[in-house]
Amino acid sequence: LIHSVYIEMEQPTLSDNVSDADRTIRELRKKTGHEYFQCSLGCIQNLAYELREGMWKATFTLSRQSKDVWRILHVKHGDNTDNSYGLAVDIGTTTVVVQLINMKTGNVIGVEGNHNLQSRYGEDVISRMIYACGREKGLNTLHSAIVKNINDLIDTLTKEKGVNPRDIHALVAAGNTTMSHLFLNLIPCSIRLEPYVPTATIYPQISAKDIGIDIDPDAIIETVPSISSYVGGDIVAGILACGMADRPEIKVLIDIGTNGEIAVGNNEWLVCCSASAGPAFEGGGIRYGMRATRGAIEKIFIEDGHISYQTIGNAKPRGICGSGLIDCLYEMSRNKIIDGNGSLDSSKNKDGRVIEKDGEVQFILAYPDETENGQELVITQSDIDHLIRSKGAIFAAIKSLIDYVSLSFQDIDTFYVAGGFGSFLDIKKSIGIGLLPDINPEKIQFVGNSSLMGARIYLLSTHVAERAIQIARMTTNIELSNYQPFMDEYVAAMFLPHTDRKLFPSVDY
Repeated sequence: LIHSVYIEMEQPTLSDNVSDADRTIRELRKKTGHEYFQCSLGCIQNLAYELREGMWKATFTLSRQSKDVWRILHVKHGDNTDNSYGLAVDIGTTTVVVQLINMKTGNVIGVEGNHNLQSRYGEDVISRMIYACGREKGLNTLHSAIVKNINDLIDTLTKEKGVNPRDIHALVAAGNTTMSHLFLNLIPCSIRLEPYVPTATIYPQISAKDIGIDIDPDAIIETVPSISSYVGGDIVAGILACGMADRPEIKVLIDIGTNGEIAVGNNEWLVCCSASAGPAFEGGGIRYGMRATRGAIEKIFIEDGHISYQTIGNAKPRGICGSGLIDCLYEMSRNKIIDGNGSLDSSKNKDGRVIEKDGEVQFILAYPDETENGQELVITQSDIDHLIRSKGAIFAAIKSLIDYVSLSFQDIDTFYVAGGFGSFLDIKKSIGIGLLPDINPEKIQFVGNSSLMGARIYLLSTHVAERAIQIARMTTNIELSNYQPFMDEYVAAMFLPHTDRKLFPSVDY
């Protein structure tokens, strides 16, 4: 979307005394092959000084305005093509992640993530929409929170990598439709009300100064287009990252986050849907749930009452992240510590790990002497119920969408699983709790944060930026709230692994 061009041009003479701007555009046409250029006011204001200071040798930062038009954002004397950076941003409901990218090489220089500051006003998109629309300045509060999130991450990255924030000339953000609206300070109120209409799904290119992002004030900001009220730019970015729309094979993308978003299709057609899964698999709403950072339990194994676990960084346990929660649910089911409904069985208390405390039954995962804070780390009955509701919503959405297009799970070439799980999600255990369909594990590929990956590709390719709009417009959205089979599937999925065991023949507990 942007690139820097170094030019050594001839000085003006009496026989060639065109304006500095015309001279610049003439040389840029020769150098780049582009025909149409616009000069920003900031560029023109500095042009005369920078050209003469550099003895007519200067670097120009160009941004793509449309298919044929490039805008000259900046001029700086000398060769500064190495100092041009961009940002790819994943605005998740629970977590915000920023990548710093060298625009000359395309290499990722650094990445930082943090908890979405909007969570204090509501854990899910519905509660945040209610906050934004139900009180004075609610929208501005949520908008300011996400801008602060991004600015804090930029500050950390630039200081760590020794980069001048003013050398960051572009940012591409991907998020669900509500997050995109709050990022751009658009009114999201009609998204949650039937007939579920967003303010926009294709978003304008803006400048960093328009919303207060602390980089080059004239840097361009683009937001990956959305598909519908509840399927946003994060799924469009995921489709781009996985190449689903480029091949004839039918593939599925499952983004396991606060909103379980699913897309199925190929280069000829795409269908999508969204189900509110809640933040459980990202650690939200779980007593000791946390993001996948140092000290988070990421793997669990239970055998004959003995528990072993692995934490990120091999540190003492501080909590449990998404992959650990899936492991925990599976291992407790396999060892009959919980029944098919997820109820903790107090008779399985031979080693004293099943206790009743604070008014509910709990299972001790780590004793006080094992943990970082010296307190026992538990999973509660309400945690388990929350996880079963989340996994049920995701599986029901997957099955509903596959049934809607008259396919079976066996017709799918590849299942891409996206989310913050990285490579730690255990396929067998994910199938074992009924989160993923019981298919050949070789068909399942974990792609990590596909939203961030797609935002980076968008930043680095004008072709991909155009393709994103095509994908957003060609994808058909199925509104599950008005699709009765989904509710039937959801009820059936509220069991471990499922009320219909024929769907999970390989699960042997």
